[in-house]
Amino acid sequence: MEIAVIIGIIGILIFLSHLLSEIFRRTKIPDVLSLFLLGLVVGPVFRLVTPADFGAVGPVFTSVTLVIILFESGVGLRINNLLKTMRPSLILTVVNFVATVILVGGTVWAFGEIGLKRSFMLGAIVGGTSSAVVIPLVAQLRIRDESRAILVLESALSDVLCIVFALAFLAAYKIGDLRVGALVGQILSSFLLAGIIGGVAAFLWSILLNRIRAFRNSLFTTPAFVFVVFALTEVLGFSGAIAALTFGVALGNAGFLRFPILKRYTLPEPLAPNDTEKAFFSEIVFLFKTFFFVYIGLSIQFGNFLWLCLGVDITLLIFILRIAVVRFSLQGAAPPADLATMAAIVPKGLAAAVLASLALQENIPGGEFIQNITYVVILFSIIGTSALVFLIDRLPASSLYIRLVSPTSAAQQDNIKSSDPVSE
Repeated sequence: MEIAVIIGIIGILIFLSHLLSEIFRRTKIPDVLSLFLLGLVVGPVFRLVTPADFGAVGPVFTSVTLVIILFESGVGLRINNLLKTMRPSLILTVVNFVATVILVGGTVWAFGEIGLKRSFMLGAIVGGTSSAVVIPLVAQLRIRDESRAILVLESALSDVLCIVFALAFLAAYKIGDLRVGALVGQILSSFLLAGIIGGVAAFLWSILLNRIRAFRNSLFTTPAFVFVVFALTEVLGFSGAIAALTFGVALGNAGFLRFPILKRYTLPEPLAPNDTEKAFFSEIVFLFKTFFFVYIGLSIQFGNFLWLCLGVDITLLIFILRIAVVRFSLQGAAPPADLATMAAIVPKGLAAAVLASLALQENIPGGEFIQNITYVVILFSIIGTSALVFLIDRLPASSLYIRLVSPTSAAQQDNIKSSDPVSE
């Protein structure tokens, strides 16, 4: 394809993304779904572009997008909301992940295509929610800040659980032994140490931030530093995603956490990113998000029809399970209207796609089956999430989901829905 044509397509995609974002604001039809389907059309359907055309740039681009999205989301999270939502976020994350692993693993094992350990490996691969899908989506929904924080934290934490457990099941299949102690230790280190690295890095950067602002063309220095923190954390064997999120949270709240030691090294102005920097970060996320979802769409692959049907069935079970998980985990943590929306948001994405590809690269028996089922679940979970978010904003779908996730009477639900303050 000629360079001039490629440049023209890039420009069209950016304009199209702005149009789709405005359509989402007015109709609640998610723009991520439209971008995803666009990639699906130019990729698997008509084969105009393939992931191979991007070479090594494709996987790097998806990782960079994830880092930027997590960091920008963290900057917008407030400490008081995080403190209130940490407990329900952890409960939701663990319950949803464990229940999904059991449900999907048991279903695939009963199907008989692969053995027990590989079946539960597939369950771990699709056990979480995708940060790259959830964060841009919830940023545009009319739900409380606390509800938004729960979903953002769940997506970040569940990515780590997916990676650690999927790799553990892969190792267990290879050596024939699942080491529970090592697994728990790896999870704790991924969470805690990555969080410490992100927090310390944010503290150091906040000391330098006022001085960095004196440089010309310095807006991109903060995202560049986030990339360094992510890379360092990954090299040390911990979760770069958690470090990026923690860095954003700590930096975004630095103006509220003015300890005496900070005042000694900094100017009196708030250390958090200013409005100009936040607007710049938002524009970067918007740009990367546009190309990310097109790339993921064109990367989808399908196997035989029987596998396609199994993937669709698994996706339906995941959505049904999500209703029970939200009802069990979050009663009292959010208003019923928010719970209904949260029960609909269970998309799979980047982490699942990467882990499924790893299963094939390791040449384990059934690797192609695992990859294709995962891709089907990614596709239909994003479609299902987008459709439900659109429908729940309208009656009667909203009333139905509220009844399913909350024991509150219909009349009380309507009163709560109409009276609860929401964030634009």
